[in-house]
Amino acid sequence: MVGAAYLLWTPDKDRARLEATYAAQPTDFVVVSGVRLHVRDEGPRNAPALVLLHGFGSSLHTWEAWAETLARDYRVIRFDFPGSGLSAADPGNDYRDARTKQVLLALLDTLRVERATLIGNSMGGRVAWSFAAQHPTRVQRLVLISPDGFASPGFEYGKAASVPFTMEFMRYVLPKPLLTMSLVPAYANPAAITDDIANRYYDMMLAPGARAALLARMRQTVLTDPVPVLQHIDAPTLLLWGTKDQMIPFGNSADYTRALPHATLIPLPGLGHLPFEEAPERSLVPLLEFLRRTANQTLGFVGPSNRGD
Repeated sequence: MVGAAYLLWTPDKDRARLEATYAAQPTDFVVVSGVRLHVRDEGPRNAPALVLLHGFGSSLHTWEAWAETLARDYRVIRFDFPGSGLSAADPGNDYRDARTKQVLLALLDTLRVERATLIGNSMGGRVAWSFAAQHPTRVQRLVLISPDGFASPGFEYGKAASVPFTMEFMRYVLPKPLLTMSLVPAYANPAAITDDIANRYYDMMLAPGARAALLARMRQTVLTDPVPVLQHIDAPTLLLWGTKDQMIPFGNSADYTRALPHATLIPLPGLGHLPFEEAPERSLVPLLEFLRRTANQTLGFVGPSNRGD
């Protein structure tokens, strides 16, 4: 029994080696609001800024294909949320949305970005629309890709999600095939999960502190009815949703189109939860069209927001 446990034990990977493999350069790391963040800031500095926010258990690398194209004409900013990817754990073990939005605001200030288009997937989408409601003068446009936020089985309003006891074992035991299996529902076509993608997700999950942070984020996430918040968002909004999404079903898009006053829904036929990974060229087309169409539809920057959480 002890021998089996020893064979299955999955320790963290060495941070220096992970950074040597997955960080583009040492200057990718910035201390923001007390957290050492992994940040990519690419493209012309005087171009409109796009901030890409990844989903739960992911990292900034999920946007690689999109960022390469977008950075030709836009300033593209990506970062790993605290405790995700190569970003360090939050020193206060605070993974609530309020803290995540505080870190995002501090990052925009650090990079001297007055207004940006927020592009968020899943959890990152929830952070994006919540931030836009709280700080409307800092958000030019919203792009929400299968965003999280409405109640669903196991996720009730006003109550933290129940974390199965078995998930505690992932702190100590995480075979790569198990992690790869957990990725399958995120893709309509499982063949899209290349070895490089599977290796990256696995390595990021084994970054020091990442598993503990993931569990803490699950326990600290408490959803509230998003409708009153969404109804106050004035930013032009694009909803991109894979029709084969098994994580947050396409049918949930109706909740957002009813609540968001300035939203356009573009279904992505045959794609899953991560269209920017599964079919980057095809899924990028409606985004580029939206950015062109709305380039002159927004108001100028009028100063920082004073809205509270």
